[in-house]
Amino acid sequence: MPTREELLAFIAENPGKAGKREIARHFGITGAARIPLKKQLKELAADGVIEKRKKRMIRPGDLPSVFVVNLTRRTRDGELLGVPTNWDPEHGKEPFVLILQESRRGKSGPQVGVGDRALVRLTEQDPGSEAAYCARVIRRLQKQESTILGILRKDPTTNAVHLEPVDRRVREVDLDPRDLKGAESGDLVSVSVHKAGRYGISRATVAERIGSMNSEHAVSEIALHTQGIPSVFPDEVLAEAENATPVSQQNREDWRQVPLITIDPADAKDHDDAVYAQPDDDPDNPGGYVVYVAIADVAAYVTPGSAMDQEAEKRGNSVYFPDRVIPMLPERISNDLCSLREKEDRPAMATRMVFDAKGKKIAHSFHRVLMRSAAKLSYQQAQKAIEGVLDEKTEMLLDDVLKPLWAAYAVLRKGRDKRAPLELDLPERKILLKKDGTVDRVVVPERLDAHKLIEEFMIQANVAAAETLESKNSPLLYRIHDASTPEKLENLRDFLSTMDIKLPHQGGLRASVFNNILDRVKDSPNAPLVNEVVLRSQAQAEYHPHNIGHFGLNLRRYAHFTSPIRRYADLIVHRALISSLKLGKDGLPSGFEDKLEIIAGEISTAERRAMLAERETIDRLIALWLSDQVGAKFTGRIAGVTKSGLFVRLQDSGADGFVPASTIGNDYYAYEEAAHALIGRSTGETYQLGDIVDVRLVEAAPFAGALRFEILSPGKVTADRGRRKPTTNKKNWSKQRDKPAGLRKSKSRKKR
Repeated sequence: MPTREELLAFIAENPGKAGKREIARHFGITGAARIPLKKQLKELAADGVIEKRKKRMIRPGDLPSVFVVNLTRRTRDGELLGVPTNWDPEHGKEPFVLILQESRRGKSGPQVGVGDRALVRLTEQDPGSEAAYCARVIRRLQKQESTILGILRKDPTTNAVHLEPVDRRVREVDLDPRDLKGAESGDLVSVSVHKAGRYGISRATVAERIGSMNSEHAVSEIALHTQGIPSVFPDEVLAEAENATPVSQQNREDWRQVPLITIDPADAKDHDDAVYAQPDDDPDNPGGYVVYVAIADVAAYVTPGSAMDQEAEKRGNSVYFPDRVIPMLPERISNDLCSLREKEDRPAMATRMVFDAKGKKIAHSFHRVLMRSAAKLSYQQAQKAIEGVLDEKTEMLLDDVLKPLWAAYAVLRKGRDKRAPLELDLPERKILLKKDGTVDRVVVPERLDAHKLIEEFMIQANVAAAETLESKNSPLLYRIHDASTPEKLENLRDFLSTMDIKLPHQGGLRASVFNNILDRVKDSPNAPLVNEVVLRSQAQAEYHPHNIGHFGLNLRRYAHFTSPIRRYADLIVHRALISSLKLGKDGLPSGFEDKLEIIAGEISTAERRAMLAERETIDRLIALWLSDQVGAKFTGRIAGVTKSGLFVRLQDSGADGFVPASTIGNDYYAYEEAAHALIGRSTGETYQLGDIVDVRLVEAAPFAGALRFEILSPGKVTADRGRRKPTTNKKNWSKQRDKPAGLRKSKSRKKR
C-alpha cells in the first residue's frame, strides 16, 4: 500500500487524470487491497488535501485536464502565457499556463495570440518554465480584438477628441475628429485602431456610434464586448436560416389533436416547450397521471456541421438582457420555424411519461411528432385561471387542460418532496425599463405554482432523456453538479456554529441536510443570511460527458433536453435521441463522442460568460439609475464581508455597493472569517453578513457598474463581545487612515 506522501505525489504529477482505477494500476493494487486504498483516499479528502472532481483526484487549486485560458502575455523567449478564465480566488493568485504551440506529433496547433481565449489540455510540466502549468491548444475560442469599445470624450477648449475604453486595462485612444459618425461627447462608440501615437497613445477612427450611455442597449453592448460574446450573425448563417422551409409531417407521429399548451413569461418571444396531462386510465395505476412534454425540434432545421450549427456551438447559449435577447440561433429559426406558436403546426421532440399516485415515474417514451399548440398562456394567466379568475381563453381550457395539469403537478410534487432537492430561498429581481431604455423600477416577480409546475415537468423530461440515452449506451452531455468541497463545508460549519447550528461531520451530505438547516431558520431574521451562505458553499453546475449526478436536484442522472432553441447542450441531447431511437437521419454524426469533452468545456464557459454579461449589465443600469441620487439614504442588507469592507445590497432595488472598512467609524475593525463579520477592536461593534443597515450613497460609477456607500447604522454589540478583541490575525485590522475608500464590486452568486 502506498504511503500518504506517495499518493499525494502521484496525484500532483497527474492533475485531472488520477482516478481510483489509475492509482490502483500505478501502484499495482488489486483485489481486496482496493478497500484500504479507497479508505485512504477518503481520509485524504476529509483532511482537505485532495478533492474529487469528475471521478478524478486533484489537489485543491489544481486545474482540470481540459479548461479555458485567457492569453495575457509572452515570455522573453516569445512563448505565450495564459491564465485560467474561471480560477477560484480561494486558491490564491491565478497561475500562469505556458501554451505549447506544437501538437504532440510536432505539427503546428491552432494559431493563437495575446488577447485570445482558448480551450487547452494540460501536458507534462516543463521544468525550465516560469509557468505553473503547460498546456496545448485544442481550439481558439475568441479572436483578438480588432476594435475597441469606449466612451467618446471631447475637450471643449481644444476640440481634441479621445476614447475612454470600457476595458480599464486598455489605454486611452486619440480619435480622428474629421469623421465621428455623428457621435457626441458621452456616446458609446466602437473604434478601429490604426497606429500608435508619438507617446505610445494609439490613434483611431470611429467605426460605429452605438448610442447614448443612458440607454440599456449601449450598456448591454459593453457587456457583450468585454465578455467576447458574438452578437451579429455571419451572412452565411442568416442565409441558411432564411432558406429553411417548414417541416412537414413525413414520418412523424401526428399529435395535433393533443391539446398541448405553452406557459411562458408574458413577454416571451419564443416558445420551446408545451405541456399536457391526463389521468392514467390503466387500472393498474390508480391515481396516476400521464404527462406529455413537447419540445421544439431544432435538430430538424439545424443539422450537424452546417453554418447555423457551427455558430450555435460557438455561442453556446442565448444571452438575456432587460430589453433584448442575443439569440443562439437566428430569429427565423428561434422565433418562427421552431417556436411552438399557438394554432400553428410545428415539429417537436416529445416525451410521454407515466407517474404513479406517489409521484414516481414508472414509464416513459420518446416520440418525433408534429404538434399544434392549443393555446399560449402566461404564467400569471394560467395561475389566475386556477384561482378562479378566468378570461375568454382560459375559460375554454380550465376543465380539460388546466385542472388536469395542476392535478398532475400535485402528484409530481409528492415525488419531488420525497427526493428533497436543495430548496434555497433567494428571490430574483427583474429590471423594468421605460420606453427610452432607461430603468423604470426594479421588482421581485412573485413565484407562482405555475412556475413550479413547468419547472418540475421540465426536470422530469430531462431525467427521462438522460435515462434513455444511458440505456442505449449513447454519447451524452450530462448536466452535473458536484457536492461541496471539504474546505467549503468546513467554512460553512464554522459559520453555522456561531448560530448554534451543527453541520454533520460524518458521511456524504445530502441536499436534505441543508434543507433542514434552512427550515430551522425559516421566517427568522437570519433566514436571508443562512440562505446566502449555504449557496456560497455549493459547487457550480456544468456540462460533462462523464456523470457524477446532480447534487442540488438530488438526481443520479440529469441532462438538458428542454431548451434547444437557447442551449447547444440540449440540441446535442436531441440529436443523440434521434440516433439512439432511430428517429431520423439528422442525429449525432459518427465519432462525435470524441468531441464531447471539448464541447462540454466550451459551452460551460459560454454559460458563465453569459451570466457575467447579464449581471454586469444589471449592475451598470442600476448604477446609472442611482447616479442622480448621490447623498440619498437607503436601507439594505449586508450581502458580503471581506477584510476590506462590506458589500451592501439595497432592499428596494437590489443594487449592490461597497462600504470600505476604513470609513466605518474611528475604530479598528478585524475580519472574522468564521462569523462572516467585521468586529471593532475597541468597541466590539459587529457588522455581520445578513445584518440590515442604513447607508448613504457617496459615489456612483455607472461606467464600472459600481456604487460606494457610507454606513450610518451602528454595529451590533453582544454581551460576550463588547470591548473584546476578536479572534483574528492582526493583519486583518482595518483603520481609517490605512486604506483609501475605493470602489469595489460585489462577488457573483453561482448558478445551479
